[in-house]
Amino acid sequence: MESLIGLLVGFPLLGAAVLLCGGSKLDRSGHWLGVLLAGASFVTGAALFAGMLGEPADDRAMHQHLFSWVPVESFQADVAFQLDQLSMTFVLLITGVGTLIHIYSVGYMEHDVSRRRFFGYLNLFLAAMLLLVLADNYLLLYVGWEGVGLASYLLIGFWQFKPSAAVAAKKAFLVNRVGDAGLAIAIFLMFTTFGTFTFAPVLENATDAGEGKLTAIGLMLLLAACGKSAQVPLQSWLGDAMEGPTPVSALIHAATMVTAGVYLITRSGAIFNGAPDAQTAVVVVGAVTLLFGAIVGCAKDDIKKALAGSTMSQIGYMVLAAGLGPIGYAFAIMHLVTHGFFKAGLFLGAGSVMHGMNDEVDMRKYGGLRKYMPVTFVTFGLGYLAIIGFPGLSGFFSKDQIIEAAFARGGTQGWILGAVTLVGAAITAYYMTRVMLLTFFGEERWRRTTPSPDEPSSPSLRPGVPPEPAAEVHGEHGEPHPHESPRVMTVPMIVLAFGSVFAGGLFKAGESFVHWLEPVTQFEHGHPPVSAAAVTGATVVALVLGVAGAWLQYGRRPVPSVAPRGSLLTRAARRDLLQDDFNHVALVKPGEYLTRGLVYADNKVVDGAVNGTAAAFGGLSGRTRRVQNGFVRSYAVSMFGGAAILVAATLLMRAV
Repeated sequence: MESLIGLLVGFPLLGAAVLLCGGSKLDRSGHWLGVLLAGASFVTGAALFAGMLGEPADDRAMHQHLFSWVPVESFQADVAFQLDQLSMTFVLLITGVGTLIHIYSVGYMEHDVSRRRFFGYLNLFLAAMLLLVLADNYLLLYVGWEGVGLASYLLIGFWQFKPSAAVAAKKAFLVNRVGDAGLAIAIFLMFTTFGTFTFAPVLENATDAGEGKLTAIGLMLLLAACGKSAQVPLQSWLGDAMEGPTPVSALIHAATMVTAGVYLITRSGAIFNGAPDAQTAVVVVGAVTLLFGAIVGCAKDDIKKALAGSTMSQIGYMVLAAGLGPIGYAFAIMHLVTHGFFKAGLFLGAGSVMHGMNDEVDMRKYGGLRKYMPVTFVTFGLGYLAIIGFPGLSGFFSKDQIIEAAFARGGTQGWILGAVTLVGAAITAYYMTRVMLLTFFGEERWRRTTPSPDEPSSPSLRPGVPPEPAAEVHGEHGEPHPHESPRVMTVPMIVLAFGSVFAGGLFKAGESFVHWLEPVTQFEHGHPPVSAAAVTGATVVALVLGVAGAWLQYGRRPVPSVAPRGSLLTRAARRDLLQDDFNHVALVKPGEYLTRGLVYADNKVVDGAVNGTAAAFGGLSGRTRRVQNGFVRSYAVSMFGGAAILVAATLLMRAV
């Protein structure tokens, strides 16, 4: 079975190579090749999974060594794969959800002239992410890590004729390079500390390294995870990444890129277990991002950006759980998998709505769509119930476990983290209910052509600047005519909806998911200061409060076409809590000043010293040249003057 592991990466990599290099002859059928090879990778993963289940829990790991990559004395780097319970979980998620997104994309990108190239990029994305989770060493993982960054850049900027898409792709690429630098430094530290960067020896010998070294490695790994998983302070790229086609958003948010950081922390658990300070930093980052993303999601009228804030928040839950150590690793991955189902379904549902609404993304221009898009409404609605943690659905089981683990942290920290997770659950219920109400319920607001007299104009965030006039409320191509999407798009949504409903319950039954991962992640039962029933009750109360708040604000009142000015927090949330403003002040402006200083130093100091020396010698040469002018009278005067000086000096010496 080990010989099949390489095919997991090989199939989508082959698809990327053929589709990107095959030329225009594949324009008419190349997309189905992309779907076929993504599906082949999933089938291979399922076969390996079946074989793995037939082995004892402690003997399920498989290895495949392909070739020696860099053999230089003590520096040995191999291209080798490791397939254990953790990586298998990611393989099934990546290939399963990824294949469904490929199928959906056949319909969504039907009229795009560059569809073949798009599917080539999708295949490349799958191959890079699979390489990342299958690598048996950090250096090969880094190759997959960079491949994911490249593929995301290509897909986010796929419609590069739009300036906003080109800028968003560059932003994602540059922000992620900061995290990549952290991963590179962590690998350097591993090699100097352990003499290798292969998982097994590094993680097995982590307890022998000093806490200071483990803390440094852990903090650099956390920096890398913040970049890929859009956690504070490297979260600013995620909202802008919505400029790519909607299937790209689903792939990034559900199955690939943003899950990489959670995988990295969980895979490196032994390092974080030996570095309590780094572990605490992981918890803090997760808790802050959990609230940050949720607040941003409340203020977005763009349906995709509201879901992007949701992703940021849900990944925050996972990072927080991973920071709790053995009591939280399994729950972080459990929520990651359930999130993969319902978030992919939500994004594909958003794409279906856009498909029927002339690519309109402003939810204030929706309303009443449940009558026109029944399949989209039901599948999106199930994803909505799952993400808010409705009892019995997937999100309820996975998020409830994280909240319990947060309380089990113990002491004051446990109460604070538990409160943060409950507040996050309430805000999640609020903004997702808002999305549902604005999109599928209420009046059909797309039929308006002018705002009603009592609706405010577009607000201005800058005092003294008049507001912009309200725009007409219809899509780019005239008034939309909402309709259900074709089956090639709705069938993947239905499959994902089943996962949104049943996956969490299957994982929870008999603690099957925890026992599945235990040989890799280890597991310790937490002991929260309150009973599990009390935590569940508090979670349900938070859910009800969030839903009720959204219903009171959006379900019982007419929705204006343009958002009111709102409070200071609301206006800040519309601008992503000023994250871009902060980055501009904290990073861009100092960078500009540093660049100007270096240019000045180069011009005035470095070039000044070189040019000044040359000028001094040039001036001296010019003045010396005047002595040799070719006139006999000048030479006679010089000789007479020299003789006079010698005579005067001789007489002076004798007198003394």
